[in-house]
Amino acid sequence: MPLALLALAIGAFGIGTTEFVIMGLLPEVANDYGVSIPTAGFLVTGYALGVMFGAPLMTVLGTKVPRKRMLMLLMGLFIVGNLLSALAPAFSVMLTGRVVASLAHGAFFGIGSVVAADLVAPHKKAGAIAMMFTGLTVANVVGVPLGTLVGQSVGWRVTFAIVAALGVIGLAGVAKLVPDMPKAEGVRLRHELAAFKNAQVLLAMAMTVLGFGGVFAAITYIAPMMTHVAGFADGSVTWLLVLFGLGMVGGNLVGGKLADRALMPMLYVSLGALAVVLALFTLTAHDKIASAVTVFLIGALGFATVPPLQKRVLDHAHGAPTLASAVNIGAFNLGNALSAWLGGVVIAAGFGYTAPNWVGAVLAATALVLAFVSAALERREPADRAVVASSVPAEQRRAAVHH
Repeated sequence: MPLALLALAIGAFGIGTTEFVIMGLLPEVANDYGVSIPTAGFLVTGYALGVMFGAPLMTVLGTKVPRKRMLMLLMGLFIVGNLLSALAPAFSVMLTGRVVASLAHGAFFGIGSVVAADLVAPHKKAGAIAMMFTGLTVANVVGVPLGTLVGQSVGWRVTFAIVAALGVIGLAGVAKLVPDMPKAEGVRLRHELAAFKNAQVLLAMAMTVLGFGGVFAAITYIAPMMTHVAGFADGSVTWLLVLFGLGMVGGNLVGGKLADRALMPMLYVSLGALAVVLALFTLTAHDKIASAVTVFLIGALGFATVPPLQKRVLDHAHGAPTLASAVNIGAFNLGNALSAWLGGVVIAAGFGYTAPNWVGAVLAATALVLAFVSAALERREPADRAVVASSVPAEQRRAAVHH
């Protein structure tokens, strides 16, 4: 694998750390600014919304910029946002910093996926994408726990200053290691937008929303589920999240490797197994060992879908894949927001802390159905082209060949 993928992975590590570390530092931030925990929660919501809207916005703005330069500009934006958060004198300024940093998130992963795929041979594209996303998964194992520990020990501002420093390292890596890759000639915004007319692109994005939504339906409420149902101590939740992160790392790498061999079968297995494991979580959540194993499996199976789904978007948006790739990153965040809301609805309705697992199972199962629909449509396309070709008179076909 090219060294340029390491630079992309470092950037992904910083982005993943800043996205999730805030969840462990909300009490400290709320206390410093004198706001409630729910108000501090807007730092999470604001970031997610920034990713959703920033992904297409920043990608469109970057259509006339070479990809390497755009990646560097995005890392610069990420650095500015995190420095603003670290130095923010008021809560509103910190929220602004979070949104500024989030604007780089979707476009960096979207453009980075295209660059990663272009750096390797066609049969290694999913593996290259997975390598870049390894930075995001490792962030959940290393960056988030360490960032939380630093923030609780010496102050949350130090955590965001360190994340900004990671952004500087990522920027230097992109500048040094990523080759100059000018944007594709003749590709304009209308070509990028045309990708969204492709049913396969839309189906892949829907699978992203539902499949990853299934993961976060359960993981969003892991703290009350593990402490109130499984009987873990409050301090154990951090290590359960590390276990979830380890599953993400393994699933991402295995998913990328297997997707290069058989993409759709990989999706069938991972989405189907994810639906089953989430359904079983309603039972395993009552036992400490079984619940810990299940948390690991949810991380592994959930992230095993990421490289194949991202590659599928790139394959079917060929010729103008950048915007579609970035929007698919926004789809992950849409899935997170949707599933977290649905999980909260069933808990509020009195179904208990394990109820979000059923929500997740249904979402993952629906994504599996869409995978079968997508494959069926793909099988029909060659047949449809053959029917159209056979309906053209032989004389016209011969004339077309001669011309």
